[in-house]
Amino acid sequence: MYRPSSDTVAGANINEYTRWLEAKWGLGPFATYPDLWQWSVDDLEGFWNSIVDYFGVQFDGERGPALASREMPGAEWFPGIRVNWAERAFAGKEDAEVAVLHASELRGLAEITWGELRRQVAAVAGGLRSLGVEKGDRVVAYLPNIAEATAAFLAVASIGAIWSSASPDFGAGSLIDRFAQIEPKVLIAVDGYRYGGKDFDRRPIVRRLQEAMPSLEHTVLLPYLDPEATMDGSILWSDLLSRGEGSPLTFERVPFDHPLWVLYSSGTTGLPKAIVQGQGGILVEQLKVMHLHTDAKRGDRLFWFTTTGWMMWNFIVSGLLTEAAIVLYDGNPGFPDMGALWDLAERAKITIFGTSAAYISACMKAGEEPRNGRDLSRLRSVGSTGSPLAPEGFDWIYEHLGAETWLFSTSGGTDLCTAFVGGVPTLPVYRGELQARCLGAKVESWDPEGRPHIGEVGELVITEPMPSMPLFLWGDPDGSRYRESYFEMFPGTWRHGDWIEITERGTAIIHGRSDSTINRGGIRIGTAEIYRAVLGSPEVLDALVVDLPKEGTDGVIELFVVLREGAELDEELRKTLARAIRERCSPRHVPDDVTAIAAVPRTLSGKVVEVPVKRILMGADPEEVVSRDSLANPEALDYFVELVAGSTAAGA
Repeated sequence: MYRPSSDTVAGANINEYTRWLEAKWGLGPFATYPDLWQWSVDDLEGFWNSIVDYFGVQFDGERGPALASREMPGAEWFPGIRVNWAERAFAGKEDAEVAVLHASELRGLAEITWGELRRQVAAVAGGLRSLGVEKGDRVVAYLPNIAEATAAFLAVASIGAIWSSASPDFGAGSLIDRFAQIEPKVLIAVDGYRYGGKDFDRRPIVRRLQEAMPSLEHTVLLPYLDPEATMDGSILWSDLLSRGEGSPLTFERVPFDHPLWVLYSSGTTGLPKAIVQGQGGILVEQLKVMHLHTDAKRGDRLFWFTTTGWMMWNFIVSGLLTEAAIVLYDGNPGFPDMGALWDLAERAKITIFGTSAAYISACMKAGEEPRNGRDLSRLRSVGSTGSPLAPEGFDWIYEHLGAETWLFSTSGGTDLCTAFVGGVPTLPVYRGELQARCLGAKVESWDPEGRPHIGEVGELVITEPMPSMPLFLWGDPDGSRYRESYFEMFPGTWRHGDWIEITERGTAIIHGRSDSTINRGGIRIGTAEIYRAVLGSPEVLDALVVDLPKEGTDGVIELFVVLREGAELDEELRKTLARAIRERCSPRHVPDDVTAIAAVPRTLSGKVVEVPVKRILMGADPEEVVSRDSLANPEALDYFVELVAGSTAAGA
């Protein structure tokens, strides 16, 4: 569908990097991208050393080996050096250059220069230090995707403290499940936010957070919805800045594996996994992906629609590691209509426009025509992630944005905070396919016996370590939950939880999740969180939830409930369950349908068999997806088998 021009290829960052490898290191020649990729995964030490050198990462200490231990989990990267993520972001930036553009439903489009950002970050860092924040302390943020969130993160990183954020649409239960685990010292929160033209006061939730987190010493309130908002027991954002006014911007260099931030992903049982990623690992990974795969350059304006509760916020903020400016937006992407983000693209002169497959699908259904009445002449590329982009989505982009547009569909995850399959600016784009595996990412498709194959759907695995893999999971001292989450199926090999096909030409096709995590709008919820919300209702004895793929959408959430004797699944109970999920989890995870069943199928050890049920509902042979002998109540599976048989017969 697209082939880059000779000028595009010649000017691509990845080609400049390749020429540097050949001239400075005597490597290559790398005639094709697959040649470069193969070297990057065969010589991990050489590749990641080259990233440190090529991008001029500042560090203290002895360089030593890039990879002191190759074992997964437990790979040890650059053990002898000390770095600071924020220091690299500010390095070489001219004060007058634009760093951040930001807009929201409450604020018009505005710009922040590097000089202004430097002063604000210094003031926030000074204010946090006055509150006792030191290296290793946790600072959590209940903030929208606004400029203050970016400044606060940079300040926390500069101190060597640990950042964690969530968007204001999270309910109190999900927030407490996440933030309370890491015992924060400071909470930074907004009073409220506007979404879809409606205002939401979040101070009651902030109070619940304060009550639930005894480690909390200070709350900083940022009046966002109401400029005059206050809250007892909090410090105003303006007062925090006053405390740090005039402070110099300094950077605490920390060990390469010192925690930078905590992200959250969910398993099927227990609390959400608190994923700890390191300053150095995230730094080198994002330098690579932003420059070489996203192709961000001086003069670019890089946008990705996200909230602070999705790893894509961390990803877009990492655009500050390049010479591009980043563009932030807070609000409903469909308000007042589906043209809202395309209007932003025109006003902010966006050159790299990142969004989700679901947003592209929604634009298609709404009959949106991005170029109609808008000047999008600066837009040169569109990125898509969050769920697989359907072939029809590719068609729509090229029909409405032009044949010269580089569309790069990507796939990765919160767990590594990056894309490991995605864009390469020098390669063609094929309909419905991701261009290639990313440099340094040894991604393969494996059959159930752990054998790699080409041209067939299999488990997405990563067979060699990557620097941004989690250092550990918070509250998992012996690493057992970490190993169970990623290495249980194939010991020593990362199993990601996606179905992937690697084609003969090296492209990739993602076929959805192979596990039971539910991703909506970038908010990843484990089934356990939905169960906690649903089982709070006295009418519900047991539950099973599955996320079924549906082309052109984020998917369909189906909830099955076992009711107590005498209870009925009437409209009132449906509303009660929807409200519980909306308030505890998020509005995005309210099920599309709720069905009453007699029993939930469980294994002999008592686990809900979500993935087998999901695969049966997707049409897989029940005999191939689960052994009935492994079930405590195999008859409970019959309902789902018969449900599919009935649907098939009705369709016929």
